[in-house]
Amino acid sequence: MSKPLEITDSNFNEIINSDQPVLVDFWAEWCGPCKMIAPVVDELATDYDGKAVVGKVDVDSNPEVAGKFGIRSIPTLLVFKNGEIVDKQVGAVNKSVLSQKLDAQLA
Repeated sequence: MSKPLEITDSNFNEIINSDQPVLVDFWAEWCGPCKMIAPVVDELATDYDGKAVVGKVDVDSNPEVAGKFGIRSIPTLLVFKNGEIVDKQVGAVNKSVLSQKLDAQLA
């Protein structure tokens, strides 16, 4: 079972410039909705293993990346393709919404 990658200020650019679509979950330990969506993000990491990259950024530990993308509300999930943001979701949603966003980039 794959787990989401831990993305930090130092490895962020390397990860989002993947050949595969990248889903990044911006979260914090104290955030209730972030905890609600965490199992969904874990499932997506397994479901899309080998097809897409799934990672998480702790905004408290990595303020540089959060600031760069103007993350004000969490959870915020960004989808990157070739290093560019192609989709965004603010707030907790069900798995199918996030799957559709990744599937759209795999098509």
